Amino acid sequence: MFDYHMHSRVSFDGHDTGEALAQAALRAGLKEICFTDHLDYDPLEQMGVLAFDTAAYNAEYDGLEVPGLKIRHGCEFGMTPENAEQFRKDLQRRPFDFVLGSIHFVDDLDVYYPEWWAGKTVFQAERRYLEATLECIRIHSGFDVLAHLTYIAKTHSHPAPRPVPYEEHKEIIDEILRTLAAKGKGLEMNSSGMDRCGGFLPTADIFRRFHTLGGEIVTIGSDAHTANRVGQYSFEACEILKDIFGYVCTFENRKPVFHKL
Repeated sequence: MFDYHMHSRVSFDGHDTGEALAQAALRAGLKEICFTDHLDYDPLEQMGVLAFDTAAYNAEYDGLEVPGLKIRHGCEFGMTPENAEQFRKDLQRRPFDFVLGSIHFVDDLDVYYPEWWAGKTVFQAERRYLEATLECIRIHSGFDVLAHLTYIAKTHSHPAPRPVPYEEHKEIIDEILRTLAAKGKGLEMNSSGMDRCGGFLPTADIFRRFHTLGGEIVTIGSDAHTANRVGQYSFEACEILKDIFGYVCTFENRKPVFHKL
């Protein structure tokens, strides 16, 4: 019913118009979407501009209306331990309904590519990614929901794609979930791992643990970068969250709205 993570051509790696994504959402039977274009920064400044242009964002979405579909405006900020001040600046670009916080760069390298994976086992890569995630969510407060906690599972250079197993990393995952709950932050069920590593990012067992540890805010996102991926597995995600929480959240003016399932 909801897709709260998608990227149009406004993002450096998006392909389709906002209108195309919105129409795809309507065809998929969704009720509400949120555009969450990238505000990412390469610590080594080797990958070019990864943050969207505000004027392009406004031109793409302001005034975009699709009857039968509620459209919200958000962003996805790529957190590192050093960029809290940049985050504060970016939140002043325009009013947002929703802000995802994500981790794409660890130890100054994009975890999607081979350079970061060099010399690491899968376990070591997963653990280092989770360590960096914990550090970032302790430092940053500007986000509403943590995006794809187990993003490392679907990265392009993963030598043996698998959902990150909770049991192998339960101490640090629990600490991440406790920190999110204590700060009043949410957790995203990201569906983009379903056809890349065989599971949601993160998987249902981690959401059950989030609930046990006091987490309350949960959202669903496809992480679509093309119109044909909008809403993928969103209904399946709703069924999982219905069983665990009984609801799913959307956002308006940075405030969660709870939808009983």
